[in-house]
Amino acid sequence: MQHWTRILGQAQQLMLEHGFGAMQPSETMTGFGALPAIPGFTDPDTIRRTQDFWRESANLWKRLLDPALAPAPERPEQAADRRFKDPRWHDSPVFDWIRRSYFLISDQLLSGVDALPAGAGGLDPKQKEQLRFITRSFVDAMSPTNFPATNPLVLEKTIETGGENLIKGLQNILADLSKGQMTQSEAGAFELGRNLATTPGKVVHRTPLYELIQYAPATPSVMTTPVLFFPPWINRFYILDLDPAKSLIRWAVEQGLTVFVVSWRSADASMKDIVWDDYVAAQLDAIDTIRAGLDVPAVHAVGYCVGGTTLAATLALLAERGEADTVRSATFFTTQVDFTEAGDLLHFVDDEQLALFKTLTPDGFLDGRYMAATFNLLRGRDLIWNYVTSNYLLGQDYLPFDMLHWNGDTTNLPAKWHLSYLTDLYRDNLLATPGALSVCGTPIDLTRIKTPAYIQAGREDHIAPARSVWKLQSHFAGPVRFVLAGSGHIAGVINPPTSGKYQFWVNPEQTDSLDAFIAGAKETRGSWWPDWVEWLRQQDPESVQADGARVPGNGTLSALEDAPGSYVRTR
Repeated sequence: MQHWTRILGQAQQLMLEHGFGAMQPSETMTGFGALPAIPGFTDPDTIRRTQDFWRESANLWKRLLDPALAPAPERPEQAADRRFKDPRWHDSPVFDWIRRSYFLISDQLLSGVDALPAGAGGLDPKQKEQLRFITRSFVDAMSPTNFPATNPLVLEKTIETGGENLIKGLQNILADLSKGQMTQSEAGAFELGRNLATTPGKVVHRTPLYELIQYAPATPSVMTTPVLFFPPWINRFYILDLDPAKSLIRWAVEQGLTVFVVSWRSADASMKDIVWDDYVAAQLDAIDTIRAGLDVPAVHAVGYCVGGTTLAATLALLAERGEADTVRSATFFTTQVDFTEAGDLLHFVDDEQLALFKTLTPDGFLDGRYMAATFNLLRGRDLIWNYVTSNYLLGQDYLPFDMLHWNGDTTNLPAKWHLSYLTDLYRDNLLATPGALSVCGTPIDLTRIKTPAYIQAGREDHIAPARSVWKLQSHFAGPVRFVLAGSGHIAGVINPPTSGKYQFWVNPEQTDSLDAFIAGAKETRGSWWPDWVEWLRQQDPESVQADGARVPGNGTLSALEDAPGSYVRTR
């Protein structure tokens, strides 16, 4: 051991003194003076990082050969990395070396990208961000947890089962390949109407693009102005109506709200000509249908993610038409209208990616599995490689998880509209520019929206980053309440009060940045849902008896079928 330690030490010294010294620009290298440093290769910072890398690599080898040596300190996030939580990754000298070597190589790759110059004389800033995303994805993919020979849990399981875990994992792989999608939740564990989307209600209106569901009241009286949810048209609506303990719709009904929800139809070839105008027109139709059916002047509208983006366009159109008072208030869950800081999804919106989308839609619609794969890539460590390890390598059974079941229940998108959405909003950011975008033949301007707005953002949201959602309020002219919730795009929204999870922040002072908002914000433990309902009551304190048209099918809106309807089941 002493011999090999000495050999490694000598090798390290030779590399540091001679190998990297030769990379230093020197006037003796050429008769024309010193060679210029090449950024990312021979500049002083790169050489220093490379020297540090080899020095730390040699130290890892020394400790592998002599475990009595004190380990180098780790950053807290490395020590707490959930991929390596099993004690064998720390207790075994070999696997501790593998783990630490992985972190060392990962840091070297990521720091190398960070050090590349951007802007004038370097990479385009967008290209640099794309390179960082690709490198981070590669780093996640190369984790030793993802390979049988470098994962102590897989090796132990393989010996214990005689390789049966690998056979079970192969079956899982082949099953996923046959359906073209990675499985994340136990098959058959959930069923619409049985343990998902069980809130009592009726489909009371249907068009070729959406179904309108009205839910039965659960209180003797209800708020006068009904609430209408516009979920994302890229997902199934029942993320708002999971099991009874998590259902936002059921909870809202129990708070004395008359609740409607739009259930979008999954696209097929017949919808190849559907564009954004059709989705805005559908929102207008839903608003007018409820106003007429309940004989009320307005609704409280709620938009989730891209459903909220469309709602903003709807409100702008209503303002142009002089009909803004048909919406009493607007609530936005994790919604973006200004896409300059839209996060990692921007990496999928350039000319090459857009051209690729065209090749994927020969029948006029985009298969929802492509979108699911894209969203999984945004959190590849949790939504891809976690399942490679547990279900492909360890051969474990899938666990029942309603949110992941919903995540895999994909929705097809009209190709023309999807491409236009990516081009006009994500790439060209037209919605944020007054008059740059027209809807139903009318140029729209978000700054004309005076409707009171409640804006919720998720602090760890990777799809609609909080900093991007924050920008929404600067485009509105009316009063705004901004709420920052703990967690991300889904769990930050679907967080019932009974769960006791997370927290939210509000700041009564006007601030000009998200950082300033956070600095002066008050934290409240638990769900933000009660805060939202209290805000709704401030907009509309009046109530009526929960009878007549407030009961689905008892008014002019006939009951077509029981909730959750037919469109949510269409594949």
